[in-house]
Amino acid sequence: MKDNEINRRLRELPAVHELAEELRSEIPDAAPAAVREACRKTLETERKRILDGDDPTPTDELKKHTVIEYGNLNDSSMKNVINATGVILHTAIGRACLPERSIEEVYRVARGYSVLQWDEETGRRGHRDIHTEKLICELTGSEAATIANNNAGATLLVLSALARGREVIVSRGQLVEIGGSFRIPEVMKQSGAHMREVGCTNRTHLRDYREAVNENTAVILRVHPSNYRIRGFTGEVPLEELVELGREYEIPVVDDLGAGSYVDLKHFGLPSEPTVRSSIEAGAAVVTSSGDKLIGGPQSGIISGQRKYIDLIKKHPLARALRVGKLTIAALEAALVLFREDPEYLIANHPLYRMFAMKRIELKKNADEFVSMLELPDSCSATVIETDSYVGSGALPDHAIPSWGAAVSCPDTELLARGLRLGSPAVASRIEDGLLKLDMRTIQPGEAEELAVLVNKLTGELWA
Repeated sequence: MKDNEINRRLRELPAVHELAEELRSEIPDAAPAAVREACRKTLETERKRILDGDDPTPTDELKKHTVIEYGNLNDSSMKNVINATGVILHTAIGRACLPERSIEEVYRVARGYSVLQWDEETGRRGHRDIHTEKLICELTGSEAATIANNNAGATLLVLSALARGREVIVSRGQLVEIGGSFRIPEVMKQSGAHMREVGCTNRTHLRDYREAVNENTAVILRVHPSNYRIRGFTGEVPLEELVELGREYEIPVVDDLGAGSYVDLKHFGLPSEPTVRSSIEAGAAVVTSSGDKLIGGPQSGIISGQRKYIDLIKKHPLARALRVGKLTIAALEAALVLFREDPEYLIANHPLYRMFAMKRIELKKNADEFVSMLELPDSCSATVIETDSYVGSGALPDHAIPSWGAAVSCPDTELLARGLRLGSPAVASRIEDGLLKLDMRTIQPGEAEELAVLVNKLTGELWA
């Protein structure tokens, strides 16, 4: 194509403002700046096509492309995900599904002002812990409590406030690394505390702790190994004995529980995990735990314990840097309230505990119904399978929860999984034994029908 013809076609393209004006009737409520950016992107693509020698796109098509571009610019990057992995607390896709009560409270607080840290009696600035502290103390038996942005932040804050420049005694078998390369030794370093390792990887004795105590010891730290287990010839010192040693030398014991359950998990058919209340009753001075794991609330780290230590923690400069906002407080308070009730109430009102408690007969029925909704091409097939679910996020790492699901066989399982991931909503699945597996336990009410439509559409496009 001659240069003068290319230049003519380029001159005939509308200006950004002209294309934007033509789109006013197509998307009347659109944000003007976003429309202009969509027009710019569309015209830039069209110029490249013309320079490559392609025929110009008709005006109506150009407008359609711009509307699509506008949608891409304005769609949230936080797409919804159908979780068919069977991992209930899946960190990569947001961990806990919030209870309906938490969702309602977030909406209420987000749409206006609230008494976040405003003292209604005096009209002066108050403290934001007032909304959760009393409730946490009621549920755990602690004297005081505060909230950080997550449990890693809580641990950092506690060590910074209580042990900066001094020693913290910790068992070698508890120097854990959790997801995202969070390591206890590195957190210790950042806090300014000096780590004093005792014992061996598999066994630590009370005498190891006792021999490490000196005039520079600030804290005895116990870390619950949430995401791994050491088996065989092992041994660790019970919390009660560490507390007794701490009292002897007037050294506080800090218990980092990680997942931090507020209820005995045996009520839901799971092995028991240490509860925050049990640590408080054993005498731990401070207990840290996550708000978004076994509590099933928003991302947060809960610090509870004896008032004299919590007060020091609240006054530390890092407390402001690691504090949470009004939406987290609203969601967490609403989730915590549910733990005042019995296990049956939790199952009925909390998505996390509903998933924990689902019976295999119910899961099998769901799997049968899901497979019956699939209309796959001849090269694909689906069967109902027994599978295993997991708690996830480091909680009960070696405990498989028997479940039921569907297994899809197709010419290219990786291609199918990728296509589902890139869909809307996205689908998280598992690939095992050459099959795409979809676990019914983590598929939320009403999602199975939507998932079936996605699987039918994608397999049809790829292999019909």
